[in-house]
Formats: sequence, structure tokens, C-alpha cells
Amino acid sequence: MAGRRQIEDVFENKFSTRHSLIYLGAIFCTSLCILFAIYSSFPKLTEDEKTHIKIPWNLDDAKMLGTVLNKYKEDHFYQVFSGVCITYIFLQTFAIPGSLFLSVLSGFLFPFFIALVLVCTCSALGASLCFMISQFVGRKLIQKYFPEKANAWAVTVNKHKDNLLNYVIFLRVTPFLPNWFINLTAPVIGVPLVPFALGTFIGVAPPSFIALQAGQTLHNMSASDSAMSWTSISLLMLFGVLSLIPILFKDKLKKKFD
Repeated sequence: MAGRRQIEDVFENKFSTRHSLIYLGAIFCTSLCILFAIYSSFPKLTEDEKTHIKIPWNLDDAKMLGTVLNKYKEDHFYQVFSGVCITYIFLQTFAIPGSLFLSVLSGFLFPFFIALVLVCTCSALGASLCFMISQFVGRKLIQKYFPEKANAWAVTVNKHKDNLLNYVIFLRVTPFLPNWFINLTAPVIGVPLVPFALGTFIGVAPPSFIALQAGQTLHNMSASDSAMSWTSISLLMLFGVLSLIPILFKDKLKKKFD
């Protein structure tokens, strides 16, 4: 009887994992279809421009993509804006690298405040969708591939269950845990969605400042065809110093949240 029960449990686990992967694949394909629909609504591009319409994997990709989108932004603002937003959310939802260079691109294309709101909002939405996908299909995958790390983090989260908003902000500002791991594991260990989403929205703002300011600098250089101004250099240095503050106080922050 016990052996039969064990066989049934193994079959159920395999069946559930398989279904989880199927659901995840279906969500991924649906998201790709939405991205393709947005791409199809873009104005007619030249063959050379089409080569630059892709997810930016480095700063050069971001600049070339920004140059193409900036050309069409005035007459097709909503297509460009929605394209950047949906792509950003897509990358965050499926933990795909590239969102850093989309932050630079946002700073290149839009005014600083609009770009900051875009990055914070898309980061929060994408992370929340990743959270919900993990809650729906990711529990068995997390338990299979990251059991020890997830259990260790669950103990830490339990210590700060009355102060989860500040803890999530702290995790987003500091590099102690990768963002993709936070997004996938949070629902599995019992972090509520509201402090998770709000903490993400607030916490990604400080690290985004330097990327957005870099994008603003690229925009100014492109518009004037001049060398980087002393003002731009000073701002980059200021945001660079600000971005290092969490690292400089890493030990103190870690002791506070241990």
C-alpha cells in the first residue's frame, strides 16, 4: 500500500511539473504575440533600421535602437512608448537580461521624470507578473532547483514579516540577491504581492538614476553633436557616487536585515 502511494506521488509530481512548464510556455508565447503585434503597428522601416529593432544587449545596441526610435517618436509617440513599456515588462516577467539597457534607452528617448516613472512602473508590473507566474506554476520548479537557497531566504523573510516593505526596498537597492531570484522565489516563501510590488517600485528608483542619466547624456550628445558637457559629467559622477552608497554601507545594512 505504501509503495503504491509512493508511485502515485511520483506520478503526480511529474504530471504537475509538466503542466507547469506547459502553462509557462503558453504564457511566454502569448507575450511574444503581443510584442509582435506592437512591432507590426510601427511605421514602415528601412532595411537598415530593421536590423536595429531588437532587444538591446549592450550600450551600442541601446544607442542604435534609440536613434531609430527617436526618428519616429514625434509622429508615432504612442507606438514607441508602448513598445518600450511592453518590452521592458516582457523582460522583467520572464527574467530575461536587457532591462538595464532599456533603462538607458528610456533616458535617451523621454524626459527624465517620464523615463523614471516608466522604469519604476514597468519594473513593478513585470516583477509582479513574474511573481504571479511563479505562484501559479513555479513552486515545484523552485523546490526542485533552488531548495536550499529558497529555504534560507524564507527564514530571513520570516524575521522581517512585520517590515516586509522596507525589506523588499532594501533588496532592490542592494545587490545581495539577484532580481530574478527575488521575483521567482518571493511567492513561494510567502511574501505578499502588495509590499512586493510597492517595494519594487520604490526600490528600483535609486539604481535606475545612473542608467537614465546616461541615456539623457547620450540624447544631449546626439542632439548637439558636441562633446559631453561638464554638467553631464558632474551629474554622472554624482549619480555614480549615490549608486555606490548601498555598497559602501553593505555590512551595516546586512547586519540590520540579518
